[in-house]
Amino acid sequence: MTCSRAQRPFVAFLAHAACATLVLSAALASPAHAQSSTELAHRQNPAGRAQAALPRDVLQTLQKAQVPPSALSVLIAPLPHGNTSSSTQPRHLSHHAQASVNPASVMKLFTTYAGLSLLGPDHVWRNRVYTDGPVRDGVLQGNLVVRGSGDPKLVVERLQALMAQVRAAGVHEVRGDIVLDRSVFDVRERSEPFDDEPLRPYNVGPDGLLLNFKAMVYTFTPDAASGQVLVRFQPPLAGFSAPTQLPMDQGPCSDWRRQLQADFSQAQQVRFAGRYPVSCGEREWPVAYPEPEAYAPRVMQALWQQAGGQLTGQVRYGTRPASAKLLLEAPSLPLSEIIKDINKFSNNVMAQQLYLTLSSALGAPGRFEASRLRLSQWWRQGFVGHDEPVLDNGSGLSRTERSTAQALTALLQAAHASPHARHFVDSLAIAGVDGTAARLKDRSPQSPVIGNAWLKTGSLRDVASVAGYVQGQSGQRYTLVAVLHHPNAHQARAALDQLLEWTVRDTVSPPPAQHRDRPQHGSLRSSR
Repeated sequence: MTCSRAQRPFVAFLAHAACATLVLSAALASPAHAQSSTELAHRQNPAGRAQAALPRDVLQTLQKAQVPPSALSVLIAPLPHGNTSSSTQPRHLSHHAQASVNPASVMKLFTTYAGLSLLGPDHVWRNRVYTDGPVRDGVLQGNLVVRGSGDPKLVVERLQALMAQVRAAGVHEVRGDIVLDRSVFDVRERSEPFDDEPLRPYNVGPDGLLLNFKAMVYTFTPDAASGQVLVRFQPPLAGFSAPTQLPMDQGPCSDWRRQLQADFSQAQQVRFAGRYPVSCGEREWPVAYPEPEAYAPRVMQALWQQAGGQLTGQVRYGTRPASAKLLLEAPSLPLSEIIKDINKFSNNVMAQQLYLTLSSALGAPGRFEASRLRLSQWWRQGFVGHDEPVLDNGSGLSRTERSTAQALTALLQAAHASPHARHFVDSLAIAGVDGTAARLKDRSPQSPVIGNAWLKTGSLRDVASVAGYVQGQSGQRYTLVAVLHHPNAHQARAALDQLLEWTVRDTVSPPPAQHRDRPQHGSLRSSR
């Protein structure tokens, strides 16, 4: 059976699904370490040990926030071969560890570790530029085709470098169109945003040719000399306009975005009717472009002209014709670097780009359904006996994604024992130092967790979560997974910090039991 792409949409979907299944059965590479790691997890059986008590301060925090202990799922377990310098028994804590919950962005751990295992840390996305016509004296008599690869981080600086490469390769003028080919993925823009904040960058959808995250970044800089606030924006867009100056406000730096009175209703003409507080200093405001389909053509036209290139036609979407010849290839950053942005800074669209690449890497256009199939088979082969996670788009920005603390612990333990352990751990935010875990230092400046935990955090309207590795004061290293799932989850977030601190302080004997886990009856309520 051949996997032709020149078929009608519905027939093509069926054909590609069948092709993906055949390729999967032949090409799926489960990690070599998986079986031994799974056996190790079973021997340890952290969820099956005698249940430890929830720490007293955790219970007090939950009670204060009016969150029942049943809304908290926790599994804390020691990693094997820890260099323990104390005779104290390692920490163990299992509480509703088999409950199926939505852990929000912690789901990115499945996507990033599957990416390392199936694609390898050195995997790169190869963006290619083609000419469809002869080039004479710097003039292309035909179309210039830019074919996207699903590159998760094709940002403005790399786009500028790409335009310079095209000119260095001998093309200065295009007497035709610039054609943007994004057919490496088969996805559509969402008809509705995930929530009621459509211009938040986390709502940007994936794209085979994702340029600069489909976002504008506005920079506001008070200028004492002029008595005005200077406004800059990136990247340049063809036909776009925005104010370059704003009046200053001498008030406190509180809700400065609201004070700007921004109007984004006209995508090509942004307005700021308010003032900017000088006390805020310089600030940046990233905003998703209101017309995502028009973003890439407008950016590409502006950057080509900025580079000194000329264009007689238009910039439009299309596909590379068979007659087009390769002009140049521009590889992305390696996967080992990409996952740092995904996990440390919880970049949703980059996670979705990687998730779709799990299926596009097999030859057919990347689809969410095909990526779910590939990750499912990878999990079943490598994590026998553990509940399979439920994935939607691989980013955690979903109301349907699910996992258990036990399954996440199995993943963390397998990753730590794998050849990719260094890359995986390096992708996590260091508590109190960087990424989404940096704020722990603001909440608790003297916390012993600072610098001693490597974490992925998660947050939805009724979810607060954390998962990763913790270094105990005894020298023992642990895996920790904790998920709060309740309307008051964010009021109880301090309980997650307290669990981290309890794990770090593993040379201190725990207090008498205050609450013990009970047999699990069903899963926690689903997200709304």
